[in-house]
Amino acid sequence: MFEVRIHGRGGQGVVTTAELLSVAAFTEGREAQAFPTFGSERTGAPVVGFCRIDNSPIRTHEPIAEPDAVIVQDATLVQHTDVFGGLRGDGYLLMNTSWSLAELGLDAFVRRFRPERVLMIPATELALTHLGRPLPGAVLLGAFAALTQQVTVESIVTVVQDRFSGAIATGNVAAVRAAYDLARRQLEEADHALTD
Repeated sequence: MFEVRIHGRGGQGVVTTAELLSVAAFTEGREAQAFPTFGSERTGAPVVGFCRIDNSPIRTHEPIAEPDAVIVQDATLVQHTDVFGGLRGDGYLLMNTSWSLAELGLDAFVRRFRPERVLMIPATELALTHLGRPLPGAVLLGAFAALTQQVTVESIVTVVQDRFSGAIATGNVAAVRAAYDLARRQLEEADHALTD
């Protein structure tokens, strides 16, 4: 089973992001579940979404304490919430930010993770460019597909097109593909740095 925890703030689409990921896995013939947990239900409050993906039926419905991957939709949460809690050193970390790990004050902390499994993607900027709205969720799923290979980018595109319509679908698809391409480039650079 592959377990994903998504951290964000109310209004950023954390619940939708978890749902889109689960449906993408389901369209590929796998079992999946998605569910959120809320604190106070208000815009800007921390929200956590969960998604499980497996080839067998999923029987557990507990919150994910030890995820295989963490997606952080709002980098400011790292100063207030333990977004990395339970994430092992061989886990995947995907953050929405245009800042470097050093600028976030995380470079020393993140050294415990495998460098080829850590990505910083400016998802909000990509969403603004392609969609005109600061909604990073679907965009991050494009990068997630490249980083983890748990789902394909084509499955993400399909579920985005099914969920949204018109210019919103078109913009989201463009942003998903841009994030996927950027993630692939960053991963190739990390791979070259490791082999040099």
